Amino acid sequence: MSVVDIENLSIEFPTRRGILKAIEGLSFSIEAGEILGVVGESGAGKSLTGNAIVGLLEPPGRVSGGKITLKGRDITHLSENEMRRVRGAEIGVIFQDPLTSLNPLYTVGKQLTQTILTHRNISYSKAKDRAIELLTEVGIPAPELRFDAFPHEFSGGMRQRVVIALALCCDPSLIIADEPTTALDVSVQAQIIALLKDLSRDKGVATMLVTHDMGVIAEAADRVAVIYSGRLVEIGDVRSVIDAPKHPYTRGLMDSIPQIGQNLKYLPNIEGAMPRLDGRPDGCAFNPRCKMVKPVCREEIAALRATENAGQMAACWIYDGGHKYV
Repeated sequence: MSVVDIENLSIEFPTRRGILKAIEGLSFSIEAGEILGVVGESGAGKSLTGNAIVGLLEPPGRVSGGKITLKGRDITHLSENEMRRVRGAEIGVIFQDPLTSLNPLYTVGKQLTQTILTHRNISYSKAKDRAIELLTEVGIPAPELRFDAFPHEFSGGMRQRVVIALALCCDPSLIIADEPTTALDVSVQAQIIALLKDLSRDKGVATMLVTHDMGVIAEAADRVAVIYSGRLVEIGDVRSVIDAPKHPYTRGLMDSIPQIGQNLKYLPNIEGAMPRLDGRPDGCAFNPRCKMVKPVCREEIAALRATENAGQMAACWIYDGGHKYV
């Protein structure tokens, strides 16, 4: 059974000039113990999708269609009070910047125990024991001593570990990790990725890993979903998508990554830019930048279709039932 199911999710922003559709018809699911990497350019809608799942859409943004189901329960339109009970207890969140995710006025121990006591009816001493246990699990040295330290006394990597501990406080079934390694150097990135993989495997936590870094996806994810201009354009097993990308946009992303041994003067790139929300072309949003564009691409949006790789799907007119026909 899936931990979370997203079915035809649509998110819009009403403005004085009309409705801006940021996400359209997005569907995917995440199993227990699985890491789903969600990748795409800035502005594609990755973080917006994560915010919708945890009920943190900034007004006037709203879910205008579809359904978000957490362990069989529809949480799409819960009230703020109801969502507050879900957030933290059943869904943990790891934000991009650990320094702004932590309150600089409180020790990390106080922030951990407050979170635990908010969602669990236990004594302070048990909450403190649980907090120290979490600091140990995420690799904080001397956790009993660091319990009383303030966020500014930790390095960037250690702060991110504290944020992960906060996300795990109440043993959530789902974690939304929004660019958790962006602000860290490469060696610390590898440590955080290894930690997330261990937590998913050992605790059976479903993880939605939002990033623009295909290297992080390749190292951490089990499956990958590629989003372009608010729509899912490809999804499948991470090795299949990376080694044999099917959608032209995914191919462009992979081709732009330098390979060891290559002797190129210039890296390949995807010409042009992603369209504005109020300036999407008819048909496939990628068609102005696509080198394989056909007339049908400028007229209609392709649904996700099976490709020759089992479980790998692409929203491209190239495919129809697993066979190329364009």
